[in-house]
Amino acid sequence: MRVGLFVTCLVDLMRPSIGFAALKLLENAGYEVTVPAMQTCCGQPGWNSGDREAARSLAERLIAQFEECRYVVVPSGSCAGMIRAHFPEVFEDEPAMLAKARGLVARTYELTEFLAKMAKRPSVSASFDGTVTYHDSCSGLREIGVKVQPRQLLAKVAGLKLVEMEECETCCGFGGTFSIKYG
Repeated sequence: MRVGLFVTCLVDLMRPSIGFAALKLLENAGYEVTVPAMQTCCGQPGWNSGDREAARSLAERLIAQFEECRYVVVPSGSCAGMIRAHFPEVFEDEPAMLAKARGLVARTYELTEFLAKMAKRPSVSASFDGTVTYHDSCSGLREIGVKVQPRQLLAKVAGLKLVEMEECETCCGFGGTFSIKYG
């Protein structure tokens, strides 16, 4: 089954190691993964800044890039949230593109969500002898409901102890265009 990995513009330009790690996780979970070479951005920065035409253009390109993929996996709650929560609104006045956007919405998953729900191999061959915590992504949590999935995966790591932090759902301030303007 073919899974498309949308690495996102931030991962591609700033932290490519995240993209390579996501690819490895998906392959280890038993999937054939494709990473379209011409993918760029989901359009969220334009959408959040009011540049609807830039957002529409990028969304249309993303839809075309992943049209042949059974699933699309995104290692970012905010980008998965942009696709699932906002692409239908981007194309609300274009029936043909709206249908394609809805098709992509139905096939798009945030990485931990996909691994927790769809992994062909439910075990995790990882170990970590230590204590960790997890901070929820604002968009992942609020736009697409990613909360328990990362914790389910962490619970499978041998030796790992998960300790919940206070206010794990409080915004870190990175989202929207704040991080671009002030980061």
